[in-house]
Amino acid sequence: MDDQNKNLILATVLSFLVILGWYTFFPPPEPEQAPETAVSETAPAGDTALAPSAAAEAVDSSAPAQAEAPQAARLAIDTPRVTGSISLQGGRIDDLSLKDYRETLDANSPIVKLLKPVGEAQAYYALYGWAPGSGLSLDDVPGANTVWSAGADATLTPDSPVTLTWDNGKGLTFSRTISVDEDYMFSVTQSVANASGGTVSLAPYGTLARHGQPADLKNFFILHEGLVGMSDGELAEIDYDDMADFEADARDGSKAEVRQVAENGWIGFTDHYWMSTLVPAPGQAFRSIAKFDERREIYQTDIVLPTVTVADGQSSEVTTQLFAGAKEWETIRGYQKAGIQGFLDVIDWGWFFFLTKPMFWLLHNLNVLIGNMGWAIIGLTVVIKILVFPLAYKSYASMAKMKELQPEMEKLKERAGDDRQKMQKEMMELYKREKVNPAAGCLPILIQIPIFFSLYKVIFVTLELRHAPFFGPFQDLSAPDPTSIFNLFGLLPFAAPAPESILALVFIGILPILLGVSMWLQQKLNPAPTDPTQQMIFAWMPWVFMFMLGGFASGLVVYWIANNTITFTQQYLIMRSHGYSPDVFGNIKSSFKKKPKAEK
Repeated sequence: MDDQNKNLILATVLSFLVILGWYTFFPPPEPEQAPETAVSETAPAGDTALAPSAAAEAVDSSAPAQAEAPQAARLAIDTPRVTGSISLQGGRIDDLSLKDYRETLDANSPIVKLLKPVGEAQAYYALYGWAPGSGLSLDDVPGANTVWSAGADATLTPDSPVTLTWDNGKGLTFSRTISVDEDYMFSVTQSVANASGGTVSLAPYGTLARHGQPADLKNFFILHEGLVGMSDGELAEIDYDDMADFEADARDGSKAEVRQVAENGWIGFTDHYWMSTLVPAPGQAFRSIAKFDERREIYQTDIVLPTVTVADGQSSEVTTQLFAGAKEWETIRGYQKAGIQGFLDVIDWGWFFFLTKPMFWLLHNLNVLIGNMGWAIIGLTVVIKILVFPLAYKSYASMAKMKELQPEMEKLKERAGDDRQKMQKEMMELYKREKVNPAAGCLPILIQIPIFFSLYKVIFVTLELRHAPFFGPFQDLSAPDPTSIFNLFGLLPFAAPAPESILALVFIGILPILLGVSMWLQQKLNPAPTDPTQQMIFAWMPWVFMFMLGGFASGLVVYWIANNTITFTQQYLIMRSHGYSPDVFGNIKSSFKKKPKAEK
């Protein structure tokens, strides 16, 4: 490998190191903790979300709602995958936990709680209602404080919907039927029957409200958390902090962004692994509203359907859906196939979605086939290496040819002496005559970088890697290697440094060490560079990577180890097939020899 080729490799690898080093030693700032209560000092105690207005010409229906009264009844929710309850005050879906997911790896840790009622820290809930049109007031329609009636001991299950009713005493009877499937999708049918003796106008709406930012907000550059929505094929991802920059809404004092959706859309909030989303029926026009009430510290999304006019003796109903659960790829894809346009985009695939989406699809299916995510990552590595093998073969064949030309190149250097221009010219003529591309050796590195970052994205953002076991101590491939030199990988009777501590960067685990060794062995396929500076950089590079990647997700380190192992094998066999036999053991021994001192 000539100096020009080595310089290109060094530039590529050092750029990669700079990027990794920057985000390791200068991570994004920690998010500010959300207030323990959802109500600011200036807000009335117990305030909940603002209800949307029915239409541009309608009165603003932002009546404050109160925290749940102690005597308010609740209806239980019990499905194979979720548990919780619905408050009859406002008919709010405000208590929901996910049976299949726990907060930590501990089998006794609490299950993940997604929705919380007003009064708890970081309250988070869905509510529905009707915004009054002409001839109606806020008291004539159900709102966030309305106490609904329901059947005794009613329980919401996939086989038994629940129906809430409320009579306004003026001839309007409202009902709300809530059903749920086997996974995470609720269907809410709102209806109104008019026996008032006149015609009324009103608009159905749905609201998701979140009091304060999530306590576990990652605030990491590679992951979107906050508002997510789809409006006729256009995806919107807005961070919580950016919602404060919306224009002020004169009607209720909040900061709001309004979009008119013609046919298909949805809007809600996404966390790292969970989300809640309001979903009108496909083909349904609606207004999509995102707002931030700075005084109450409430983040809110609304869907407002068109105003309906109901004559005396007539009725009207509309059905919308609410997704509240885990961002499981298979589950969300099923809902997208059922008609929810672009629903898979709630997972943050990033700018390189054309790589991350197929990469995850393959990884997921390998995991289904093998039954172990660690081996699935290794299988994915094998498939990727097969796909890029033609380029790798060309690269390694060119490197083998370069080794064959080494005697000729030495003769050129002797003839050229100090005339570097003449030497470069004759070397290029030699490359052209022998049909050798000196930059071909860089192809595997250049290809590897986007693949590495795409897999990093997949491992970090997808739920399927969360708490995914491999073997032994590696029970969460989305987390760093839990082993450590500090306690001799668990042999000594004390705990390893916490992953977030500075000691964890030094006392690395088994996987990072294997990574460093595999990179070091890969280097030994070739003799060390003759240039002292390059020799030093190449000698340190495996160990720098070992410590740099030590705090990364262990699944990513597994991929890198597998990639290095396969690359070593491919390069060794290809170079031998072209007549060059790498002296691996000789190169290893020479790296331990004491370098002679230069003569003065």
